[in-house]
Formats: sequence, C-alpha cells, structure tokens
Amino acid sequence: MGTGQGASLSLNSAFRVGFTGTLGVGLAIGLIMALQSVATVIIYIGLALFLALGLEPIVLWLTERKLSRSLAVILVVFAFIAIVAGAVLLIAPAVISQIQQFIDDLPDIVADLATTGWVTDLEQRFTGAVDLDAIFASISDWVSDPQNVLSLGGGVVSIGAGILSFITGVIIVVILTIYFAVTMPTIKAAMFSLVAASSRPTVESVTEEVTRSIGRYVLGQVSLGIVNGVCSAIFLTIIGAPLPALLAFVAFLASLIPLVGPITGAIIITASCLMVSPGLGIAAGIYYLVYMQVEAYLLSPRIMNKAVDVPGALVIIAAIAGGTLGGVLGAVVAVPVAASGLIVIRKVVVPAQDKR
Repeated sequence: MGTGQGASLSLNSAFRVGFTGTLGVGLAIGLIMALQSVATVIIYIGLALFLALGLEPIVLWLTERKLSRSLAVILVVFAFIAIVAGAVLLIAPAVISQIQQFIDDLPDIVADLATTGWVTDLEQRFTGAVDLDAIFASISDWVSDPQNVLSLGGGVVSIGAGILSFITGVIIVVILTIYFAVTMPTIKAAMFSLVAASSRPTVESVTEEVTRSIGRYVLGQVSLGIVNGVCSAIFLTIIGAPLPALLAFVAFLASLIPLVGPITGAIIITASCLMVSPGLGIAAGIYYLVYMQVEAYLLSPRIMNKAVDVPGALVIIAAIAGGTLGGVLGAVVAVPVAASGLIVIRKVVVPAQDKR
C-alpha cells in the first residue's frame, strides 16, 4: 500500500513540475511575442526620450537667463516643431525626387561604368578569365526593368507603406518628444519617489549627471550632423556630384554615429562620386579627408566639450554592437548608453568598492 501511494505522489509531483514548467515556458514565449509586437512603440519612446534629453540643455540655458521653465519649454518646443517641419518640407521632396532620379538613371550609370578606364583596364588584365562585358550587360538588363529595381524595396506597395510608416513615426516621435520635454521634472520626481530615502540623494545626483551628459551628447551630435550635412550639400552641389541632396542626407545620418559614422558616410559618398567620374571621386575623397580633420580637431572639441568623455575604443565597440542589434538607430543610441554606464561606474560602483 505504501509503495502505491509513493508512486502516486511521484506521478503527481512530476505532473506538477511538468505543468508548471510548461506554463512558465508558455508565459515566457507570450511575453517575448508581446515585446516583439510593441518593439516599434518602444523604439519610438526611446528615441523621443533621447530627443527630449537633447532639448533639455537648451531649456536649462533659457531658464538660467531668467525665463520661466514653462516659457522656455514653449519656445524650445515651437522651435523644435518648426525645425522638424522645415526639414521634412524642404529636404524630403528633394531626397525622394533624387531617389526616383537615381532609379531612372541606374541603367545609364551601369552603362557608363562599363566604359570607364579602370573597368577597361581590369578587362585587359583578366582577359579570358572574367567576361566583364557579359557581367555589365546582365546588370544593365536587370536594372532596366523597373519591376526588378522596385523589388529591392519590396515592391510599390511596400515602398508606399514604408513612406507612410515613416511619416507616422515622425509624428509620433515629435508628439512624445514634446510630452517628455514638458514633463521632464515630473518624470524625474516620480522616478526618485520610488527610491529608498537613504539612497535618494545618490540616485538623484547620478541621474542628473547622466541626463545632462546624454542631453549634451545628443545636442552636440545632431549639431555635428547638421554641419556635415549642410557642408556636404554645398560642396557636392558645387562639384556637380550626383544626387547631392540624397548624399548630404547620408552624410547627416552618418555623422550621428561618432568616429565610425563619418568615415562610413565619406566612403559611401566617395564611392558614389567615383562611379560617375574618377575626378569627382578624388575631389570628394580629398574633401572628406580635410573635413574629418576639421571636425576632429576644431568642431568636435568645441561642440562636445561638455559631453561625457568616452574612450575611443568604447565608442567604436558600442557603435558596432548597437548597429548590429538595432541598425542606425541602435548605433546612435549605444554611445550615450555606454556613457551612462561609465558615469554609474564612476559615481556608484567605484566609491562603493573604495569603502570596502
């Protein structure tokens, strides 16, 4: 009788363990799926929070000039809306038009590329081994069909849906940024109230330093991006580079990623100019070599002098890791996140270790 009861108890225990484990796995999978479904919303919130932190130094600068915070926030918010609206209305049509022009001109670009000197030289060097004429003919035939080019972006419907999604995302991020900028002190106060009273002064001090550093970093990096984008647009227009507005937009986006970004953007733009003419490629390469020196030794020290100091190696590692996980946005956000981690280590972990 005892043996039967023991076996029954063992079966019941195994059933409970199996059921509990299965339920836990199911809940974990459901949670992961739920997070994936709202991943876009989380990205919008994170981006808006970073932008709001970038506006915070301007608000504080205005409040130091004897303006009330409410008036300072109103002025900054209106200026932010005007800049975003102006950028969308002025830049977006030119970029879209030049993308369309690039698609239309792609067959001619491939045909011209096949007749350039360096391609002819390669063909002479590898005669019999590689038939470059056949390769370029195949590429030209493929890009001559608009359906093939559109298929790279998922088709007309997908491209239209992507544009609509981008515009919707911009509107959502702008609204959230305004909300976070207006309620930043309230958000901080609510967060501090959840911390134990004994630890509250330390948490407040570290949080304020982190938010100031992130705000200065975001504001400074966007300023560097604007300078690079404007200078690139002027230079590329003067030398007659192809699609200057689109390439300038690439320069702006690339400059948002420190160290790695400007180099990557310069390579992309130089390669684009090189496909049209070796002279244009050389001119663009020389310009960006000079510009990167000016940015590194003149612009960046002046614009980023109050942002948190992050070692170059950590910047590169954070940018690569963030780009791998979250694309361009991940690379942009990764550096201030790494900077925040450094501040926490310096202000919390190191003093705690020194007391032991």
